[in-house]
Amino acid sequence: MASPPLSPGRVERLLPWAVGAAAGALALGPALGPGFVLRYDMAAVPDPPLTQVTLGGGGGFPRAVPSDAVLGALGAVLPGDAAQALLLMAVFTLAGAGAGRLLPGGWAGPAGRTAARAAAAAFYVWNPFVAERLLLGQWAMLLGYAGLPWLLAAVGRMAAAERPPRAGDALRLVPALLPAAAGGFSAMVLSALAGLPATVAGARGARRGLRAGGALAAAIAVLSLPWLVPALGSGARADPAAVGLFAARADTPFGVAGSLLSLGGIWNAHAVPQWFGQPLPAACRLTLSAAGVAGWVWLVRRGGARGFGAGLSAAGAVGLGIALAGTTGPGRAALSGMIGLWAGFGPLRDGQLYVAPLALLQSAGVGAAVLWVCRAAGGPAAGSGGAGAAAPADARRAGERAGAVAGALLAAVPIALLPGLLWGAGGRLEAVDYPGEWRRVQRIADADPRPGRVLLLPWSAYRGLDWSAGGGERVVLDPAAKLFGRRTVFNDALRVGDGAAVRVAAGEDPLARRVARLHAADPGVRRYSAALGELGIRYILVERHAAERLSGADAAALGPLADDNRFSSGGGALGAVHDGSRLLLLEVPDRLVDPPNDELSVLEATAWFVTVGTIIWSLGGSGSSLVSLRTGPPRAAVSRKENPT
Repeated sequence: MASPPLSPGRVERLLPWAVGAAAGALALGPALGPGFVLRYDMAAVPDPPLTQVTLGGGGGFPRAVPSDAVLGALGAVLPGDAAQALLLMAVFTLAGAGAGRLLPGGWAGPAGRTAARAAAAAFYVWNPFVAERLLLGQWAMLLGYAGLPWLLAAVGRMAAAERPPRAGDALRLVPALLPAAAGGFSAMVLSALAGLPATVAGARGARRGLRAGGALAAAIAVLSLPWLVPALGSGARADPAAVGLFAARADTPFGVAGSLLSLGGIWNAHAVPQWFGQPLPAACRLTLSAAGVAGWVWLVRRGGARGFGAGLSAAGAVGLGIALAGTTGPGRAALSGMIGLWAGFGPLRDGQLYVAPLALLQSAGVGAAVLWVCRAAGGPAAGSGGAGAAAPADARRAGERAGAVAGALLAAVPIALLPGLLWGAGGRLEAVDYPGEWRRVQRIADADPRPGRVLLLPWSAYRGLDWSAGGGERVVLDPAAKLFGRRTVFNDALRVGDGAAVRVAAGEDPLARRVARLHAADPGVRRYSAALGELGIRYILVERHAAERLSGADAAALGPLADDNRFSSGGGALGAVHDGSRLLLLEVPDRLVDPPNDELSVLEATAWFVTVGTIIWSLGGSGSSLVSLRTGPPRAAVSRKENPT
């Protein structure tokens, strides 16, 4: 027996999910095949570890906490590449579904509302911000971006409640924050930027606003504990001089401001999609963004964003202001001063990151434009309020048809104007498998029960892997940094090409700075191995392809192990436990190694206990959905790139 057709209401609920998933499949394409996607900060590995180190133990700034732990947990039940593909698809699917459901119900008939939700979903998942951040490998941050509309919907419901906010409301906000919680600090910063103004501004009265803001701040703080506690004790520091390196840049003909308004402007020129700067599509994208802003203004004035409209408007303006601040002399000076006072201001360097709330605002505005078409085509009666039930039937049908056409066009336009994201961004995102040597080295180090860290050489953060791009070469954060269940030590200072010059943003890891000073002292291999042992380093992993490209002064990136690009064991001071064509794994003699304590501290373990317990408690009370799935309105009342070795 044939199954009954889907009801209009169910289609309206499910279509944003389908739009997000379809966009993800179109964007990722070959990245969803067998193997791992390696691109800048995206460096997934086979059998991702889930150890105390991935949970935040061992010191160093917890930039990948808890995102690496999430990958490790998924990797315990799925192959590592399947876990990565699942998370990448989750970004698109959750983002599309959330953006579509953020629009009000009751402003048009079922066909018009469905078309509006589809248009909003398509814009939110297919725009320059998503494309550039994906090409920069920042999947964890994009999880937080995907969660923004869910958070705003939860905030809107809290604002619509008859009773004043209570302490228990913090628990009700936790499910909507789970994508950001999995993403880590950048994702949580975006959630705070978008959510706190919406919570405070959407409440009825200043006192209720402060209480609601306190509830959200408490939820964010509790979910941030796994990375916040180790960060406060890491001794990490941010380089104030790097503000200019990571400032927004013009990647369209319309300057920095025009690029940011159209959701582009990323600092790294190699994260810009193909054909992005062509004048005609760039002008059309800017026009579409302007239409989104106009649609948002119309929606807010009509009361279609009750509970979060004013706050999201403020967040979009503040985020744009932060992005523009780094492009001016006074703004850079202010940001540098703030970072010099406290390293916690370091994330403000990457200004373009903060246009994320503007993307959500514009997506809602694009959906609102479809609702406006429905009302305009339906005549004055259809546009006078409600669902237009009093309008003549012919006018309502005309409005529905016009809205459906407008929605279909506006859902397709973002893809047409940004073809560089299609099919793995034109092949720049594709799945590749690791050579067998990588797994062998992983097994050797992880099978050793003795504590000790792994030093990664050459002494640089990014690698140009000759096997990661179908015969070409792709720049990626050294995957060995995530390969082991042990603490890895690598040079986290970032070399950035600025025209003909190469500038360096100082690293954050205190242990890496000590190794850098050791390299600068240029000791012999025996003294070098003894000094590494004092730092708790047991293994040294050398990536041969990267080492063979070094010459002259750059050979210092190998430390004392460079000998005409051959690797010396130092007359027995170091032992080779794996000597392959791609990787060399050296072992520091056991007698020299001072066993480090890279386990979680009591405070860090307590932070995890509190966070996980809060998540379980919140899901037990509210169900497993990010937010309530009720449809309808709330109840009234430039040339920049990393230089690999």
